[in-house]
Amino acid sequence: MLLEGIFAAATTPFYPDGRLYFRKLEHNVDRYSRTPIAGLVVLGSTGEAVMLGDEETREVLRTARESAAAEKVLLAGIARESALETIKLAEFAAAQNYDAVLVRTPNYYGPQMQPLEMLTYYRVVADHSPLPVVLYSIPKFTHYDLPVEVVAELSQHPNIIGIKDSSGNIDRLTRLVEATRSAPKRATAVTNVFAAFTNRMLLDQPLEASTFISADTLGANATAIAVPPPKPRVVTRIKEVGFQVLSGSADILKESLDAGVSGAVLAFAAFAPQACQEIYTAWKDNDPSLASEKQHRIVEVSRGVVGRHGVPGVKFACDLNGYYGGRPRVPLLPLNAEEQAHVTQLMTDVRH
Repeated sequence: MLLEGIFAAATTPFYPDGRLYFRKLEHNVDRYSRTPIAGLVVLGSTGEAVMLGDEETREVLRTARESAAAEKVLLAGIARESALETIKLAEFAAAQNYDAVLVRTPNYYGPQMQPLEMLTYYRVVADHSPLPVVLYSIPKFTHYDLPVEVVAELSQHPNIIGIKDSSGNIDRLTRLVEATRSAPKRATAVTNVFAAFTNRMLLDQPLEASTFISADTLGANATAIAVPPPKPRVVTRIKEVGFQVLSGSADILKESLDAGVSGAVLAFAAFAPQACQEIYTAWKDNDPSLASEKQHRIVEVSRGVVGRHGVPGVKFACDLNGYYGGRPRVPLLPLNAEEQAHVTQLMTDVRH
């Protein structure tokens, strides 16, 4: 699977009493699907994945998939502390036609999470997952930084295709790119313009019914035949893709791209996907001046909304920009009036 471009880290909407608000999830995913971003991560950290039970996780994954456009790459956040429970959710995500699974580092038994334990956990998950695995290191929350050496070794596994690194450290991202450069290349299907190709795109192309031609139509002594249906209209190409590193920090997006990452999964893109896409597009078009200008525009907003206020800040910013944010789940609390005013002021230049 090609992981290239901007991915929105989708929030999970709740009613004020904490119940899942599926209609608003459908609304948000539908809106993301109308933007130029590459795809979505459902139930990452911004999606409050750790707040949901297993059945709720399945319901959210199902609802998001049903609402997403076929061409958007979907990554399912399915990490659990045990490999066995993670694999169960990976199997469900595969049944829902997700494109890959995002697997956060287990962290509860922190002192025991040495390199051998991490290598074993991810190898067991990748050996049994029907979907490609993307590693996920977010030390801000897990208090564990997946070592570069461990990532390099895991990059050799045929079913581990990338990492989302949310360290916010350019030097580390550079080292990850270099350390995984020797990972085996994989033949990956892409569209005719070399964008990511999803299985749902194939499923979204209905085959025309076969045409039955009767003997009477053919004439005397002829045999009735059925003309086979045409092949699907989707045209694919093959691209060789290595291990893919994704950044998790919007305030260093351009610098991360310069360092060699293939894209980014961003909480900022949950409420301002276009602003993130503009940076990526300018960089992709080899216009560093414009990319820097677009990057500078969002640095303070990213650090204030995402860095300072976290999920409650992201959700309030969603409300300001036409996506449904609402309240987070307790123990997280919504922003107070002073914090809301701060976010509103920060968002002045990225409102739409």
